[in-house]
Amino acid sequence: MKPRIHPVSRPVVFRDRAAGVAFLTRSTADADERVTWEDGRSYPVIDVETSSASHPFYTGTKQVLDTAGGIEQFNRRYTGQAPAVG
Repeated sequence: MKPRIHPVSRPVVFRDRAAGVAFLTRSTADADERVTWEDGRSYPVIDVETSSASHPFYTGTKQVLDTAGGIEQFNRRYTGQAPAVG
């Protein structure tokens, strides 16, 4: 690697607000807010909305979508209209 062209990588805590989980990893991101980690050291902390601890793909939970409402709306809108001649 060429010297002095890469950003500095440092330990950073990412805190998942949805799951209430925090994990320590290396990143080039920096933050003004700091948190004391389990090892007693202070690290910058970045709050994230979703991580592998709360994302439905990784947790195996699924969201139920209301497709019946969309189908009913489609039928109301297009029922009784003549098909397009092409």
